[in-house]
Amino acid sequence: MDKHELTKLLNSVADGTLPPEEAALKLKMEPFHEVGDYAKVDIHRGIRQGVPEIIYGAGKTKEQILGIAKTMLGSGQETVFITRLIKESAEFIKKDLPLEYNETSRTGIIGKLPPPSGLGKVVVATGGTSDIPVAEEAAVTAEVLGNEVERLYDVGVSGIHRLLGNMDHIMNAKVIIAVAGMEGALPSVIGGLADCPVIAVPTSVGYGASFGGVAALLAMLNSCASGVSVVNIDNGFGAGYMASMINHIAEK
Repeated sequence: MDKHELTKLLNSVADGTLPPEEAALKLKMEPFHEVGDYAKVDIHRGIRQGVPEIIYGAGKTKEQILGIAKTMLGSGQETVFITRLIKESAEFIKKDLPLEYNETSRTGIIGKLPPPSGLGKVVVATGGTSDIPVAEEAAVTAEVLGNEVERLYDVGVSGIHRLLGNMDHIMNAKVIIAVAGMEGALPSVIGGLADCPVIAVPTSVGYGASFGGVAALLAMLNSCASGVSVVNIDNGFGAGYMASMINHIAEK
């Protein structure tokens, strides 16, 4: 149950369509459900934070992911989102649940995507084609959280005219996620052009001296453009989540 579902529940009590006893029963459900001896699913996270728990698939067995997903669905969660999901686990889950798997972003969705409820558009831009897997994790995360997403891929500084040819998209964005490896210059350039928050995502794309994304991370942390914040290397999910929070801030 998220905040919207809680409001709907309380309104149903107020207008008499739901008896108070039934509403109380729904609210008295355990704040977390134990799944075997390997997980404690945070059922009330949606009420506290506005977004239900999301499954981080890396390091979990396919059986564990399936068990957690079934528990979420059984508690009334309408959409289950899984990140860092490998294809083998996705195929296993599909045997029991209607999972839609995005191999590029390594994400899985069970249930329907919510309609966009954010204030504006989230633009996801990449320096190169090699950055797309991380960018897609950010884009799909933002979509699952109720945002309209626009993708601008392969618009890096090695051919900056490609970015400048999309200035209308840059200027009309509510928040921009800039994903880049190598020297990580893209967020600084976008930060100097845009009038909205820019979330920089360094990727591990690059040759040896990029140190697996550390060079891009340090470059983004030292950006001279104002309004640029930085998430961890390859953390597309974190960028998509933060972008959604910014894009929904008026709801509060």
